[in-house]
Amino acid sequence: MKENCIVAQSGGPTVAINASLAGVIDGVKKSQSYTRVYGAIHGIQGVLNNQLLDLSLMALSQYPMVNTLELSPAMYLGSCRYKLPDFAEDAAPYQTIFRRFDEYNIAAFFYIGGNDSMDTVHKLNEYAKSIHSDVKIIGIPKTIDNDLMETDHTPGFGSAAKYVASTMLEIAHDSYIYNIPSIVIVEIMGRDAGWLTAASCLARNNYSRAPHLIYLPEVDFDETRFIEDIRAQMKKNRTVIIAVSEGIHDKDGNYISSATAASDKFGHAKLSGTGKALEYLIKANIDVKVRSIELNILQRCAAHIASRTDINESFALGQAAVKYAASGMTGIMASINRVSNDPYQWIIEPTDVAKIANKAKTIPSAWISKSKNDVTQDMEAYLRPLIIGEISLQYRDGLPLYLPVDHLI
Repeated sequence: MKENCIVAQSGGPTVAINASLAGVIDGVKKSQSYTRVYGAIHGIQGVLNNQLLDLSLMALSQYPMVNTLELSPAMYLGSCRYKLPDFAEDAAPYQTIFRRFDEYNIAAFFYIGGNDSMDTVHKLNEYAKSIHSDVKIIGIPKTIDNDLMETDHTPGFGSAAKYVASTMLEIAHDSYIYNIPSIVIVEIMGRDAGWLTAASCLARNNYSRAPHLIYLPEVDFDETRFIEDIRAQMKKNRTVIIAVSEGIHDKDGNYISSATAASDKFGHAKLSGTGKALEYLIKANIDVKVRSIELNILQRCAAHIASRTDINESFALGQAAVKYAASGMTGIMASINRVSNDPYQWIIEPTDVAKIANKAKTIPSAWISKSKNDVTQDMEAYLRPLIIGEISLQYRDGLPLYLPVDHLI
C-alpha cells in the first residue's frame, strides 16, 4: 500500500516558500494519512536523481524546528529550472519519476512553485492518468511576480511587496536630504507582469509621494513621453523618484533593457540593465543628477521584513494541499480566493492546474492610470492587506537565525 509522500520546491526563491513547506510537513503530521514525508533536493531533478531527504523527523518534531523553517528565506530543499519534455515525445523522465514513486511507496507529490512549476504538475498529472497511476499530484503556488492565474495572489509576493515599498521609502528619505535637483530610477523585478513594481505605490504617505512615476510592462513604453513625464514632475518636485519594471518594452515588443540573446529553458528572455538604460536616456536629455538602482535578488528573500499575512497564508496553503491529496484530489493547485478587502478575508480552494500552467496574470488595465505612468487607488486597495503584519525572528550574534542548509552546500 502506498503511504508516503514527496514535497519539492522549484523556480525562484521567496521569503514564504519555506512556510508552505512547513505547512506541508505540519499537514502530514496532522492528517496521519502518510507515514513518511520526503523532500526532493533541487526540485523534480531530486526525484530523477534519487536525492531525497527524509523530513519525517521534522514532521514529528515540536514547535522550534518547523517554526524556524517557516521563517527561513529562500528554499530549504533547493530549486531547479528543469522543463519536463512532452511525454508523448520523450517518456523516459516520467518513467524514472514514477519508478521512484513506486520505490518509495509514494502516494502524493507536492510541488511548490510558480508558472513553470505548475507546468510540471500538469504534465506529471497527465502522465499519471495515461498510465493509470493513483499518485496524487498537487501544486502549491509561489512567486514574487504574482502572475499565477486562478489565485488572488501568490505566496512570496506580499513579503516582496513589503520589501519594495519599504526600500522605496528609504530611498526617498536618502534622496530628499540634498538641496539639488535629482532623479532616481529604481528597477524592480517583473518581466511580463508589473505587480511588484506597482507595489512601490505603498511607500507613499502624507509627506512623500515617491515614487512619482511608475512604469509597468503591461503598457508600451514611449521614450519621448517618458522624458516629458519627468520634466512635468520636476516642475513640482526637486527630486523625482521613478519605479520601473525590468520588462518594460516599446510598442514593437523590444525590451528597453539590454536584453541578452539567451533565454532560459522555458523560453523567457534574460533581461539586464533597464534602470541603467533609462539613466543614460535621461542624461542625454536632461541636465540633472541621475542615479539608477537595481533591487535585483534583494527583493526575493528579505526575511527580516517579511509580511506576517504572507507567511500565514503560505503555511495554510501547504496544509490545504495535504488535505486535498488525502481526500483523493489530484491535478490541482491550492489557490487563494479573496472574500473582502476591508476587513481582509480569504479562503483556500482547489483549482484545476491546467487553467494555470503556462499562463500569466497581468495587471488589469483599470488599475493603471490613464496617463500610463502610475496606478490607481483600486490597485493600492488590493495591495495594502498583503503586506500587513510583522514576524519575530530569533537572532544570534546580531544576525537572524535561519534553519541551516548545509545539505545544499
